[in-house]
Amino acid sequence: MTSTVPNAVQHTDAQPPITMFGPDFPYAYDDFLAHPAGIGQIPATEHGSEVAVIGGGLSGIIAAYELMKMGLRPVVYEADQIGGRLRTVGFEGCDPSLTAEMGAMRFPPSSTALQHYIDLVGLETEPFPNPLSAATPSTVVDLKGESHYAETIADLPQVYRDVMDAWNACLEEGADFSDMNSAMRERDVPRIREIWAKLVEKLDNQTFYGFLCASDAFKSFRHREIFGQVGFGTGGWDTDFPNSILEILRVVYTEADDHHRGIVGGSQQLPLRLWDREPRKIVHWPLGTSLASLHGGQPRPAVTRLDRTAGNRITVTDATGDIRSYRAAVFTGQSWLLLSKIACDDALFPIDHWTAMERTHYMESSKLFVPVDRPFWLDKDEATGRDTMSMTLTDRMTRGTYLLDDGPGKPAVICLSYTWCDDSLKWLPLSPKERMDVMLKSLGEIYPKVDIRKHIIGNPVTVSWENEPYFMGAFKANLPGHYRYQRRLFTHFMQDRLPSDKRGLFLAGDDISWTAGWAEGAVQTALNAVWGVMAQFGGATDPTNPGPGDVFDEIAPVELPED
Repeated sequence: MTSTVPNAVQHTDAQPPITMFGPDFPYAYDDFLAHPAGIGQIPATEHGSEVAVIGGGLSGIIAAYELMKMGLRPVVYEADQIGGRLRTVGFEGCDPSLTAEMGAMRFPPSSTALQHYIDLVGLETEPFPNPLSAATPSTVVDLKGESHYAETIADLPQVYRDVMDAWNACLEEGADFSDMNSAMRERDVPRIREIWAKLVEKLDNQTFYGFLCASDAFKSFRHREIFGQVGFGTGGWDTDFPNSILEILRVVYTEADDHHRGIVGGSQQLPLRLWDREPRKIVHWPLGTSLASLHGGQPRPAVTRLDRTAGNRITVTDATGDIRSYRAAVFTGQSWLLLSKIACDDALFPIDHWTAMERTHYMESSKLFVPVDRPFWLDKDEATGRDTMSMTLTDRMTRGTYLLDDGPGKPAVICLSYTWCDDSLKWLPLSPKERMDVMLKSLGEIYPKVDIRKHIIGNPVTVSWENEPYFMGAFKANLPGHYRYQRRLFTHFMQDRLPSDKRGLFLAGDDISWTAGWAEGAVQTALNAVWGVMAQFGGATDPTNPGPGDVFDEIAPVELPED
């Protein structure tokens, strides 16, 4: 598979697998979850106490599930549907096995805490057909009207291999890639912190594009342009060019952009199964208890107001007008909701945390899927012997086209287009049919002998996350200079650092994590919040299995000066 990992790093089966282990907070969440002592307990006198969990995405459902296991009573509020950006939809009138992943659709093996829950609920994964991956029969790269067919990168013109080599060299020279990769693989915390501290100080103000331009390896504009439009691993990187290079380094250090797998049957099954799951080990509640049973089958509706009230309670008003107060609450929704859709008391957070949320930068994203009668792209062109159609990367409107099937002769799905940022905004005014027509026109110019339309067996399904009222964007991506803001949000769960009148409300979700846009970040911050709530209720972890807050002072994220 084409990889973002420099060629100099040779991996063997004997080496430890890479995980999303830092670099900002190198804590072993996977070990924490796997430990037989469990992740903590609260005093029996607190059993049954209610905790509000606002947002029923992956982070909220995991937080609620773990709090329930401790003997607390989570009260989940959800404005739309359980799953958040793990959203799997079907096609009207088609076989129910045909699904489309409107949000998260590919997950790296380095997401080890996420994998814990995937295994827990009995889901299976399969290789995801990224460009030039082993799961992808062929890839077509189409730039400036010229197409190249490839089954491996060796089939592409030399300039593409030059671009990959330039990226590897750029990472090695500018970001100590081999050293960090080895340190993370070995979970060498002192070495990780030593390398990263220098890079944070050096690169916090640098854009991704500026990082490329500063490297002799990328002195060619043509190489930078190709890299932006095609990239390696999952596709083009140009929509990330304005973002902080630290965001990109986190992705490549943890191999988050590599070796992806999809969840068989759809990713939304994960939060839905956790919602219904009856834990085998549970405190206070009888066996057979689930989040669903505690809620009568449905979560509470959307939150419309949050206040801090007498006794430092978090008071929640929902869309029905119901008002409830809690000693602790976990907020896992998109940060901007606290600035717009939810009426908030200024006293909820310190002013510096409000500032961090206001400065949040979100990436737009859109997708459109169509169901087709069969994976016709596997047919061979009689003249060339090549696949009729391929996974496609292009500078045309579609940008990325993915081909998803469950075997020859069975109905299949095409993601006609997956785009980000400005490319996503180009689709925003168009209806699903208008989007499909433009996409088919673009693909028709790449594959003039292929009639995609004749294979379509149902209406398209589409999403523009920037237009979704409870999301307003696909995922967070820090701009240069935002490191300090992210640190404030991530460390918010350590509330002994906060004034006493600003405690009790905990932030979680992938927006709060150092790896925004990846489900692993949603899991990790959920576990941080669970630790915080546990501490709020006077609980503790087992001494043999310290939690993220117990070891915080040893591995806290680098703190940059404010003056």
